[in-house]
Amino acid sequence: MRRHAIIFWTAIGLAAVGVLALLISPGTRMMVLIPAIIVAIVYLLYKFPPRRFNKRPKVKPSKRTAAKLARKSHPARKTSPSATRKQYPFQVIDGQKGKSDPSDDLPKYH
Repeated sequence: MRRHAIIFWTAIGLAAVGVLALLISPGTRMMVLIPAIIVAIVYLLYKFPPRRFNKRPKVKPSKRTAAKLARKSHPARKTSPSATRKQYPFQVIDGQKGKSDPSDDLPKYH
């Protein structure tokens, strides 16, 4: 893990030296300056988007969604969990093994 950190920071240092060398030489300042400005503009637009792009379209909720929201907004109307529970056509069937005796669960030695 330490070896990877040394390689990473060496690469960052060399990149910084290269950028400084480009900024010092007079002919290549514009080659570095234009991409830097573009990257800064993209970053600022990403971080602080204009308000006209920040609006979300208004969507009319369906009748079913509106009914759910109306039910949740009225806390005085409480329904019992059994009344709101769906009835499924499934049924639990007891298996062939039979029911276990509670005395079987006790350890033989204390």
